[in-house]
Amino acid sequence: MKKNVIVSLADSNYFELLNELVDSIKSFEQSKDIAICILDAGLSEKQKNELSKKVDEIKSAEWDIDVPAFKVKEKEWLKSQVSRAFLPKYFPSYEKFLWIDCDAWVGDWNSIELYFKACENGKLGITQTFTPGYKIMSKVKWIFGQLAIIKSQNFKHAIKSKIGIDKARKLAFAPHINIGVFSLEKNSVGWTTWQKNLEQTLKAGNIFGSEQLAINMSVYIDDLETEFLPHNCNWLVSNLLPKFNEKEKSFVEPYLPNHKLGIIHLASGIWDGDKDMRLHREVKIDIKTLEGKILSKSLRFGH
Repeated sequence: MKKNVIVSLADSNYFELLNELVDSIKSFEQSKDIAICILDAGLSEKQKNELSKKVDEIKSAEWDIDVPAFKVKEKEWLKSQVSRAFLPKYFPSYEKFLWIDCDAWVGDWNSIELYFKACENGKLGITQTFTPGYKIMSKVKWIFGQLAIIKSQNFKHAIKSKIGIDKARKLAFAPHINIGVFSLEKNSVGWTTWQKNLEQTLKAGNIFGSEQLAINMSVYIDDLETEFLPHNCNWLVSNLLPKFNEKEKSFVEPYLPNHKLGIIHLASGIWDGDKDMRLHREVKIDIKTLEGKILSKSLRFGH
């Protein structure tokens, strides 16, 4: 019986990305000991039949917390903002859960092992959104002299979600946590802490981003015990492009010592005009190699 599971979610529009994520996981021999489970938020029957040959379970995602119908009309994929906080309910037979967004893929198995190790003893395994090379962490609008309006992602979402100014200030300049990849044990208190905060953020704020604000609240306000993993375990390519190691045929961090990227995450998209690489596999961009060459490459798995 497999004890550890990797879970993701997609609708029909993101099926190709989800399929590539599954293929990237199964490209490693070690994956035979790990279950793969999928939450369906609008996949077609044909797509589910194709996936069922590769994965262990497929379950329909639900609205595990009531949200206003007008906010989610014809947007089944928004269930990812709620259902990922309830994974043990969907797949109760597993002990450790690793969530990976469907617009990410696995480039190095070491990161998978780190996430499963990180969540031991009830801790949250997750990555903060910063690394050497980031040139800006939070946006501000300068008004006059030293006066400015804070526009950090955490602060903006916190104010809109009406969680209270004291909590919003505490989150304002805390290093942002991306919820696109995380790990938790089945019996971790992290689930209930996160769910409590999620109920609050969903009441007033946007559905999209609510679960991310809730996990930031859990870590920085409720002091959920957390194991912070290196950024190459959840590399957001839209924030900082990687380099390419031609010898090993792998994407790496752009600065020394050029660690191999474990999980390559296309959150926010990589754009060529009005085309997003996530939906248009033909989109390519210029990537520097370790030897200083420029290659035209896709950042999607297998392309």
